[in-house]
Amino acid sequence: MKTVIQATVAALALAAVSATASFAGPLKLSPANPQPGGLRGGLSVSYAYSEQDIRTLTDAGRALRGGAQPGPALRGLDYRDTNPGQPTLTSKRDENVAASIRGFIRFDAPGVYEVDFYTNDGLDAQIGGQRVGFFDGRQACDSTYVTEVEVPQAGWYDFEATYFNRLNTSCLMMRRAKKGKPLKWVPNDIFGH
Repeated sequence: MKTVIQATVAALALAAVSATASFAGPLKLSPANPQPGGLRGGLSVSYAYSEQDIRTLTDAGRALRGGAQPGPALRGLDYRDTNPGQPTLTSKRDENVAASIRGFIRFDAPGVYEVDFYTNDGLDAQIGGQRVGFFDGRQACDSTYVTEVEVPQAGWYDFEATYFNRLNTSCLMMRRAKKGKPLKWVPNDIFGH
């Protein structure tokens, strides 16, 4: 009987979460104001290198506040899974690296889009003031959840992310598509800083 009650409670909780998510609708993004001009391609990045294991976004934030150093700009968000020993993104190291990523992302048309990220390890990504990608832990190169966003107008939107890689390999990639279309890897030329 106890198992039946637990299963019923779990099913009701899942139904409540699903209903809440379906009524929430897409996250409305705010365009950059003013719209930037004269951007260079890619995203700016600062790195922190920790002698302690970076296991969470809190650890990454602490490392970044303790002395982040500017690094070579990211070409976009197309950093496929590395081999052990290869640098994380454009950093100088492969392990225990935290990154603060800033810039803009361009949407060429208004509408509802779906976005997600592949990350190894943690990521907290925001576009136009909304959290659109989040994973606070360690994982092999795998996806975050798919998020629906409403883009009210074509143009540039602020992009900010905190990312970390603890050990071995690293990756950071992004996909997006208009709602109802298959997700595709984003091209690098939609980013600027």
